[in-house]
Amino acid sequence: MKHASGLMPACMTIWNDDQTYSKPKMEKYLRWLIDQGAQNLSICGSTGENIAMNPTEQKEILEHVLGFIDGEVPIYCGTGFYSTINTIDMSKFAQDKGADGLMVILPYYLNPHKKAVMSHFRELRQNVDIPIMVYNNPWFAGYELTPLEVKTLLDEGVINAIKAAHGDANRVHELRFHCGDKLDIFYGHDYAAMEGMLAGANGWLSGFPAVLPKACRTLMDICIVEKDVDKARAQQAKMQPYIDYFFYDKEAGVPHWQEVCKYTLAAQGLDVGLPRHPLGELDDANKKKIDKLLADLL
Repeated sequence: MKHASGLMPACMTIWNDDQTYSKPKMEKYLRWLIDQGAQNLSICGSTGENIAMNPTEQKEILEHVLGFIDGEVPIYCGTGFYSTINTIDMSKFAQDKGADGLMVILPYYLNPHKKAVMSHFRELRQNVDIPIMVYNNPWFAGYELTPLEVKTLLDEGVINAIKAAHGDANRVHELRFHCGDKLDIFYGHDYAAMEGMLAGANGWLSGFPAVLPKACRTLMDICIVEKDVDKARAQQAKMQPYIDYFFYDKEAGVPHWQEVCKYTLAAQGLDVGLPRHPLGELDDANKKKIDKLLADLL
């Protein structure tokens, strides 16, 4: 199967004021991402608010985006659910509509044991032919596959790639050591991305590339293509004030990262609406902070 690499924004989903899906606004956003340096796209994942969609809406969005992009760049579709039946159904739909790969989060909420999780991915592989990327996110799933468990699925031909979303760059080193070049490793967090890419990731798949694609593409190219540590540290330092704000400037969990991401796009001139309820609009004080940060960064 074809290997994947490069900048892969975890695309946001664009809603109208009435919280219905906006095809025109989504198309403008996707075009902007590609023009700003995105080499692949990931849709209907966590940043895309898949948890806020019903299956009919998710299929509508998958079909629309795949048809609009029409092979211009590879698209990995978020298709994971707790239920193996639902995961297979959404994955087969995405494959039939032209997806280049599937991004499948670990079964969540009921915290199944690892034997069941491994069977989940094996059963999915029996039903699809395109690449499967394990979305290894302990923060949203409640656990993660170990590098050796990932290697087992890789050696069996079940999976092809991983989104390593822990936030520990050493996960990339461990995966590369145990799995070699057979596994496409995407660093999957906005924290410590420089370290993760210098540790051997093939690409970067997370929320920052979906809202700051040009700056993220610059950092990724320096780390993965040029392999220039000093230059990477300089680019990281340029981005650090926004990173600090994103992760640390909160009071009782406010603002939420979805609200921050939507406004970061709006501040760059994109009409992207708001997250679906229960989240909403960023307050004016935080908008002003982001305006200042972007003025210094972009």
